[in-house]
Amino acid sequence: MSTGHSVRVKRPNLKSFLLATVAALVAGASPRIALAQQAPGGLVDEVVVTGYRKSLGDARDIKRDSVIQKDAIVAEDMAKFPELNLAESLQRLPGVQINREAGEGRRISLRGLGPDFARVQLNGMEVLGNVDSAQDSRGQRSRDRAFDFNIFASELFSRVEVEKTFQAAQNEGGMAGTVGLFTGKPFDYGPGAKGAVSFKLGTNEYTKDTQPRAAALFSHNWDDRFGVLVSAAYSTRETTEQGHNTYNYVKADAATLGNLVARGLDISRLSTAQQAKFLSGDLYFADGNRISSWDAKMERLGVTAAVQWRPADNVLLTLDALHGEFTTRRSELHLATRPLASTGSVAFDTAAGGVWPAIFQTASVINDLAWDGSNYATMTDVTGVTFGSEHRRSLNENRFNQVALTGKWDVSERLVIDGHIGYEKSTYKTPYDDKFYMRARGNQIANYGPDGRSASFQYPGWDPTDPANYAMDDFYYRGFNNQSELREGVLNARYDLNDALTLRAGVAYHRFSQEGIDLFYDGNVNGTRPKTRGTSVGDITTVFRNDFGAWLIGDYDRGFAKYNEHHRFEPNADGSGGAIQDIENVYATTEETVSGYVQVDWDSELLGRNFRGNVGLRGYSTDTHSTGWIQGDSYAYLGTTDVSGSYSGVLPAMNSVLELTPDVLLRFSATQNLNRPGMGSMAAQGSAFQDSDSDEITASRGNPNLKPYKDTTLDLSVEYYFGQMGLLSASVFHKSIKNFIGSETLENIPFSQTGVPFSTIPGATAESIVSEFSMPVNIPGTKKLTGLELAAQTQFSFLPAPFDGLGLVANYTYVDADKALTGISKTSYNLTLYYETDRWGARGSLNHRTRWYTGRSDSLMSASTRGFEGSTYVDAAAFVNVTDQLQVTLDAINLTNEKDTQFWGQNRYLYNQNQSGTTYMVGLSYKF
Repeated sequence: MSTGHSVRVKRPNLKSFLLATVAALVAGASPRIALAQQAPGGLVDEVVVTGYRKSLGDARDIKRDSVIQKDAIVAEDMAKFPELNLAESLQRLPGVQINREAGEGRRISLRGLGPDFARVQLNGMEVLGNVDSAQDSRGQRSRDRAFDFNIFASELFSRVEVEKTFQAAQNEGGMAGTVGLFTGKPFDYGPGAKGAVSFKLGTNEYTKDTQPRAAALFSHNWDDRFGVLVSAAYSTRETTEQGHNTYNYVKADAATLGNLVARGLDISRLSTAQQAKFLSGDLYFADGNRISSWDAKMERLGVTAAVQWRPADNVLLTLDALHGEFTTRRSELHLATRPLASTGSVAFDTAAGGVWPAIFQTASVINDLAWDGSNYATMTDVTGVTFGSEHRRSLNENRFNQVALTGKWDVSERLVIDGHIGYEKSTYKTPYDDKFYMRARGNQIANYGPDGRSASFQYPGWDPTDPANYAMDDFYYRGFNNQSELREGVLNARYDLNDALTLRAGVAYHRFSQEGIDLFYDGNVNGTRPKTRGTSVGDITTVFRNDFGAWLIGDYDRGFAKYNEHHRFEPNADGSGGAIQDIENVYATTEETVSGYVQVDWDSELLGRNFRGNVGLRGYSTDTHSTGWIQGDSYAYLGTTDVSGSYSGVLPAMNSVLELTPDVLLRFSATQNLNRPGMGSMAAQGSAFQDSDSDEITASRGNPNLKPYKDTTLDLSVEYYFGQMGLLSASVFHKSIKNFIGSETLENIPFSQTGVPFSTIPGATAESIVSEFSMPVNIPGTKKLTGLELAAQTQFSFLPAPFDGLGLVANYTYVDADKALTGISKTSYNLTLYYETDRWGARGSLNHRTRWYTGRSDSLMSASTRGFEGSTYVDAAAFVNVTDQLQVTLDAINLTNEKDTQFWGQNRYLYNQNQSGTTYMVGLSYKF
């Protein structure tokens, strides 16, 4: 980055108290002049703008002065960012879209490309945080290049910049753009000691917990010769997401359904037409029919430190360090249809047999059935449904550490040398991720509406909270580990050839490594099933309730005590369980890059108007290496593959700014950039199998030899600046992207050409023929996208008092992209209306994005087509300056309790729909 500048009953009483308190403070505040103070003798002092308006003005100046297309967000004050979450701040910028979980912003999409294509840098170094989501459908434990913004508190940062066009002086990567996060520096705050502390207390309408949030910053600057700054932020909160969901669908063939009827499944209550349709094998049945609650207790800690030293007037050294911790303790609670002797996770079952109690020994009765024109079963009414009650608990620990030393040496009036060296490490560990399974028998009417896009479940004629309707199943133990490291060094030189031209050149070294391992110890192998399955549960359960139902869940402490169990990955002391078999995603990958650039900056005139810009070339050479386990039947370890790759190239870039008038800027950029492949595609782990009948061999693995995505981008914009913070801008951009990644299957090739050790198959040799070998490859062709961004911000200072304190910030983004490009909405817009004086202020923000896809398929009913319905989030904030040093704040997040709806298939059938409630926070901040 360039370094330019549990149950909802009613809303909590705490919310009403907070609102009333802030309103009273606003009403009692004595009026002050917002923009200027009248001095004795009728003279007017210099206009001073503070707070949110100052943040907007500073960000506008960064955009205006930049040669590349750039937007920024600047802290309103020490340790006070405009939003409580970095992603939620970024969504106020044109071209930025975010996804939220539990009401909090997580990942961003930028300019028509998904999260994998938006690079994030922290103090100039790339950041690869590990994604942590409660739901598999949202990328739980994804190992990719996307960054999860919830790991850092916003109070730790002084500004965020979004570079939307590439320049040669920037490290290659981040094809959508680069988001730069910058922590505070002691020289930012002037000589002397300065500090700020803040404390917020909040609650959520669902969890009704107490959510403390504290931050502090202290800086001491000894006359810009030496300075030290430290800051810290800590918060805890509980979250919940509640709603209906499915596992998508099950489509059983006619033979399977006929066999179920032959084994006792009763369809006699259906009409003749319904019976015929059911037995045809044409129907798609909802899988799971589940009500859920994803509950979490989150704890976040961030600490930054910066030391700046100017040993000579022309030398500046800066040492930055950041430590981040984000710990989540999750409880996932589900009641789903989970048959014991049927197909998939449908609502109908046959007699379970075995050790199961008598209530499980009768077949289901299908009372009614409805379907749509695509043969999706939109309603099922079943008596004798087998349910699964799943209580999943997990501990997830994200840890991040970075240290970077930056130096700048003004060798002469014309020559400047700067650079940095740094190291960072990110770990994601899940010491335990366990499942407590029980089964239940009852009745269900599952209705997904005539179009399959809504959900309503009824449970007539039985009590889901009665232990007599349940039996124990088993325990399932899991654990996950992932680690990333980055070592980086950058050296730049800048030489002013004359007043109009500057020559820049530099080199960079970048070494990224990642490794991981996943452990799965299921009930078949860990030995719990023989001693737990079919036993009574009255002494090991509790009743769980949310807005969508009530049912029994397993109590881990009592369950472990009853069955002499604990979280483990080895046989129990009582002799139960065997050796763990299912160990997956075992790999280690490194990516080492050396790059360099030459760039010429100019600042001159064209047709009598100021004309500035840069043009340059950046060359790069990357070597990749990955080792990974090859596994066979039952995930048995067969051997380790070891594969290397490399690629290199040159990227041209040109950015220009023509000042049509001092307040009207015309920008044009033509650049090429790249995006390195996802880590999951590069990791060399894979599989090898030999058919016991035909002896045919099949194999697969990841591909470290993948080439990067490459794009050519054209960007044209016009910007009009007016007043202290006014801005109108319009931008059109076009991207042509190649080297997309797909899967290729090769047939009948020698083992020696696969990169998979032939020793993984007994008796095989290098010349043995592999009938099918698959791996990720770059596919030919070009994908294109074109986008439009409109932005406006202004203070209505021309209005008579008191309306002159009103202001508006708005933007609109439209993207027309190839269907293969997923993770983005075609349309999004943001609107913030604010009122601010130097005594008090308030603002409300609305963010909308239309439907977006995470996967596409040409098949009408394929679950590979999936995505999210459009959403509109409304947030609000207010403050009162009690004194020049003391401020009271109020924040409200997700005021409308927006539904988060996921779908599958081209008909957009409901996949998952949940809500997380509104969060309110009141706070005090003091600066000195």
